[in-house]
Amino acid sequence: MSLPAIETPVPESYGPPLPLAFYLQDTLVVAQALLGCILIHASPEGLTAGRISETEAYRSDDPASHAFRGQTARNATMFGPPGHAYIYLTYGMHYCLNAVTAPEGVAEAVLLRAVEPLAGVELMRRRRGLSEMGANPNDEKARIRLGRALCGGPGKLCQAFGLDRTLNGCDLTVPARLWIASAGEKKPEEASRIVATPRIGITQAVDRLWRFTLRGDLYTSRSQ
Repeated sequence: MSLPAIETPVPESYGPPLPLAFYLQDTLVVAQALLGCILIHASPEGLTAGRISETEAYRSDDPASHAFRGQTARNATMFGPPGHAYIYLTYGMHYCLNAVTAPEGVAEAVLLRAVEPLAGVELMRRRRGLSEMGANPNDEKARIRLGRALCGGPGKLCQAFGLDRTLNGCDLTVPARLWIASAGEKKPEEASRIVATPRIGITQAVDRLWRFTLRGDLYTSRSQ
């Protein structure tokens, strides 16, 4: 899906979009490697960006995956090319954002569960209908509290970033509307901080430790 670019300045501190080859790695590897990367949405309202702090992997042999029983109109994007956004509506009210992985025809994806807000926080707050919540920029606890209220969960994240089905199928490797930027070169010791726990809100394959966060990260949907 190709969308026209929005003329919104992107901070130079954000790296280039993750390339197609990144999403062709094993889905469990992608889910962990996405931690620390930057999700960016350039919309007509303004730019929002956040550091990815929590992910979940869904593979083709996974009973908890939307695509486990085959292709439908709803999950067709999962069967498409990797490096694209799969956005679906859950419970008739919340959108969820996934990054499609694996070769085309193999339906796998990584759900983005939470991010740390970095840019466009005021816009996020308006979209979420939240008050200032005492968010003094010098008050670290207040900043964390607001960040989790804004983007601490897949539904919250999509509402804060202004994401819906109109962006389903968007190419995440192109810095036009919605993309994921590299976090730069990661230090080897960061891999030791990755925590794997059971996924949230599923009833099948609950024993698979395919939810990933970084040890001590305060911007997750639930405590580790």
